[in-house]
Amino acid sequence: MQIKDVLLAPGNGAFFYDDQAAIRSGATQDGFIYVGKPITPAFTSIRIPASSLSVGLVLADDTVVWGDMMSVQYSGAGGRDDLFEADQISDFTSRVVVPRLLDVDACLYLDACAKVFERIGHKRLPLAIEYGISQALLRAAAHLQRATMAEIVCSEFNLPLPTRRIPIYCQSGDAREINVDKMILKAVDVLPHGLINSLQKFGVEGHTFLEFVKWVATRTREIGRPGYHPVLHFDVYGWIGQEIGLEPQSIADFICKVADTVPDFLLNIESPADFGSTQAQVENYAKIVSILDNRGSSARIVVDERCNTLEDIRLFAEAKAAHLVQIKTPDVGSIADAARAVLLCKANKVGAYVGGSCTETDLSAQASVHVSVATQADMMLAKPGMGVDEAFSIVGNEQNRLLAMLNRRRIRNENVG
Repeated sequence: MQIKDVLLAPGNGAFFYDDQAAIRSGATQDGFIYVGKPITPAFTSIRIPASSLSVGLVLADDTVVWGDMMSVQYSGAGGRDDLFEADQISDFTSRVVVPRLLDVDACLYLDACAKVFERIGHKRLPLAIEYGISQALLRAAAHLQRATMAEIVCSEFNLPLPTRRIPIYCQSGDAREINVDKMILKAVDVLPHGLINSLQKFGVEGHTFLEFVKWVATRTREIGRPGYHPVLHFDVYGWIGQEIGLEPQSIADFICKVADTVPDFLLNIESPADFGSTQAQVENYAKIVSILDNRGSSARIVVDERCNTLEDIRLFAEAKAAHLVQIKTPDVGSIADAARAVLLCKANKVGAYVGGSCTETDLSAQASVHVSVATQADMMLAKPGMGVDEAFSIVGNEQNRLLAMLNRRRIRNENVG
């Protein structure tokens, strides 16, 4: 089943690209913008509207299936690809990738991905291209085989049809209090992210952060429905290490202190520190995990920065350098590698969280749902955007529709059998 033609359409990501280095260096907010000079290469200002690029594959029956390319909010930070430049990506796709796409069998998903994403010398294609193209190829295979994208993943990786619903994690953005209320009222499984990305939000010795954690727990009890008991998950963007210091023992002590303030809740702490390289991150996160486990703490460490590609994820999982790995889909590249990453985490008895970025689109979010459900990840991010309502609706509804279809398929197969 050949691809007849390839379409490219410029688009918007659902949030903004932010210069993390400039924000960490003390850039102040003025309304929605950040004041100051950018630091990370390619940023012309600290906050830039996110762009995307849609790729459409024209199939033999003239159906067009789409995937979306973009990079993550904090592009160029923590070992990630540089800022997404739509014009450059479009030119590269037209010259290098389109001829490859016109020469593959769209029915054979993993085979098509392998051929299209063949390295140039020792260099991978830009990961944003892998991400968008792999979504489109997954939709193509699903269309041609009259199946869901999840079923294609299950077939390609020899997985049983899934039955379990995957918990959904929402992020608050800067509108923390209002969005926490929305999450609680909607009974979100995991909340609130918190966007603790500056000293102002973390506070001297973490006092501001501690008060926010306690407030979220109290608010959950105040307005949550009976029996509602979410996981509390906070992304601190390395600020424990920046403010408390980079000694693993000190970081673990602080995390235990946070967990002790909310003893009735399971606590996830994402990106407690940035040790400057992937290897240093692996070594020191493994020490923090070991200390917490030896203490019997209920707190779990979630890795994000310095854990980008499938090979990075392998290093963290095999070293037990996290309780939960964020598989940040645009950073991983091919969404097939996101599926591999979940299975790799499971094989090493490490939690797998299919994340991503607020800069993504509805299409990339929906494809991520199918990978999350097919591989039975431990949780998945409500995306795109930094609001609650839209992202929770897109991801939650896609999951519910998918499970309904898979259940019908299962019942039909049982009746035939």
